[in-house]
Amino acid sequence: MDLRTLKTFQMIVKYGSFVRAAQELNYVQSTVTMQMQRLEAKLGVPLIERGKDMALTGAGRLFYDQSLQIVKQMEHLQASLSDLKSGEAGHVRIGVTEPTASYRLPRILSAFMSAHPKIKVSVDIAGTAVLSEQLLRGDLEFALCTAPEIRSDFYFEPLFQEEFVAIMPSGHPLAQNDMIAPEDLQGHRLLVTSETCPYRKKLEMVMLDKGIAVQDAMEIGSMTALQFYVENGFGVALIPKIMAESATEGTAIRKISGSLIHMTTGILCKQSAYPFPSASHKLYEFLAQELVR
Repeated sequence: MDLRTLKTFQMIVKYGSFVRAAQELNYVQSTVTMQMQRLEAKLGVPLIERGKDMALTGAGRLFYDQSLQIVKQMEHLQASLSDLKSGEAGHVRIGVTEPTASYRLPRILSAFMSAHPKIKVSVDIAGTAVLSEQLLRGDLEFALCTAPEIRSDFYFEPLFQEEFVAIMPSGHPLAQNDMIAPEDLQGHRLLVTSETCPYRKKLEMVMLDKGIAVQDAMEIGSMTALQFYVENGFGVALIPKIMAESATEGTAIRKISGSLIHMTTGILCKQSAYPFPSASHKLYEFLAQELVR
């Protein structure tokens, strides 16, 4: 029993005629007759009473009622499989680091899901180290994050540079400067993220290269929380420029001379997972187009 045979049976019932059903389906009449004979033989019961006026048997009426739902479900399944194959449907699980997760992704993801309503997207927010492990376990399709430590089982595609600025209380001595140089930070309390954060590692590396010793540092575990601690007078922090756009009154934003921290953000996935399949590839292409600059 296949979908075509069920549709043929329903067409015969609709028009009350083998001839009319054959015409509507663009079949020769013998094909319709043969399909019905095979269907009845397979079911072991007659479905149609042949004669001057065609009528359904009791089994035929039962089978017709049930076949309507079967055909509807099968057509829906075929459409879903077609959407899945073409990439217009599916479930994509991605990981994202801050500040991209809060400041860039919502707008981009809203546009993507409006254009592709049948694609479901799940977002996991964590640091690059955690997302890397999730990728290796197969929990995520890909991640938007900084480059991981060099490993042969990862593929990383750079998309954009994250520019950093210095933020401080408006009454802080460094607020008098038009621009902050790395050496200006010496002697002031510096608010830093956790020791596993790539941004902090880059900051420490640059400071070390310039021979600057940070004697007073306060660790704040969240990148997004840094500016709120600055607002309350705890010290100076280096945050992504995109986050500084929402800084409140009572704080001062200053550019940093040189390229103290310009972190690269891009697409990270397992080497074996690239290129991405269907729906994941559509999201990847959309993100790459929106984020490359």
